[in-house]
Amino acid sequence: MKKDYYEILGLSKSATKAEIKKAYRKKAIEFHPDKNPGDSSAEESFKKAAEAYEILSNDEKRAKYDRFGHQAFEGGFGGGGGGMNMDDIFSQFGDIFGNGGFGGGGGGFSGFGGFGGGGGQRRVKGSNLRIRVSLTLEEIANGAEKKIKVKRKVQAEGTTYKTCSTCSGTGQVTRITNTILGRMQTASPCTVCGGAGQTIDQKPADADAHGLISKEETVTIKIPAGVEDGMQLKVSSKGNEAPGNGVPGDLLVAIEEKEHPTLQREGDNLHYDLYISYSEAVLGASKEIDTVSGKVRIKIDEGVQSGKILRLRGKGISNINGYGKGDLLVHVNVWTPKVLNREQKDFFEKMATDENFQPNPEKSDKSFFEKVKDMFS
Repeated sequence: MKKDYYEILGLSKSATKAEIKKAYRKKAIEFHPDKNPGDSSAEESFKKAAEAYEILSNDEKRAKYDRFGHQAFEGGFGGGGGGMNMDDIFSQFGDIFGNGGFGGGGGGFSGFGGFGGGGGQRRVKGSNLRIRVSLTLEEIANGAEKKIKVKRKVQAEGTTYKTCSTCSGTGQVTRITNTILGRMQTASPCTVCGGAGQTIDQKPADADAHGLISKEETVTIKIPAGVEDGMQLKVSSKGNEAPGNGVPGDLLVAIEEKEHPTLQREGDNLHYDLYISYSEAVLGASKEIDTVSGKVRIKIDEGVQSGKILRLRGKGISNINGYGKGDLLVHVNVWTPKVLNREQKDFFEKMATDENFQPNPEKSDKSFFEKVKDMFS
């Protein structure tokens, strides 16, 4: 089980943004790879702290985490959690470290996502691409596979690179300065190669200054059942490529839920408004209704009351965390006729004093507030 993000940073759930940033910087300095060379446990703690900061420093992601926990970001959702590497951390949060005497902080390569490190050669990461995918309620309920055409930057055929002579292929230059605390070592991106460790040797005429060309590619995206509007799916390495020995960026897919004509979603549950006639309410009926898996026929008992809720278990949305399916709640609404002929009026006038037409709710006929309470239980 993953450790709570607030616990990782030593914070309470009411922590402010400033407190979150301060706590992360403290952890980052404590477990920084340059301060703990070769210590795999320190590197893991460093990554966990960065992962926690990525979520808690973003208002939208923090709200999702507070509501759903780690499950909100598993499977690549939310743009964070679980998949962070050193490239991600240094490119996104390098400014947190300031100029505290550690290598690897910040910087970037023009048009690319940045670089990371903590000793050794830096690897440029290509920039991420973002697209939006619209899904029907049926696709969300059952999961879907989408093939999307994406235009991304890739290395041009025939492009060759050579080791940067300025940084000797490390992607950074190191400076040692004397301070009152002693000799302090700082590292910064190589200004010649932009942190890539390589420079262009040869490239075709149609390639850009980094040896890349635009290419359209069809990407297959598998969308699990139960996603929600606004969630984000990350397809690793399908963003723009980077020059030389860099790593590709990611394709970030924002989920958009299309409105359904008859069904309303509420979490994993669905709601359906069923209108029946006065005669059907008195005599009972068989009605066909919509579900996310096709139409089904349900029985309406005679004497049904307007406002009654019929629960069809398991006919809702699959839970994204694998906790089964929600229900379909059918709200029965008895339609009262607005216009009557003389014969119909005479009938209802005669029935006005009939005891069978007098309201006589039983204990099983729940009030509106009791029905609402049941819906959320």
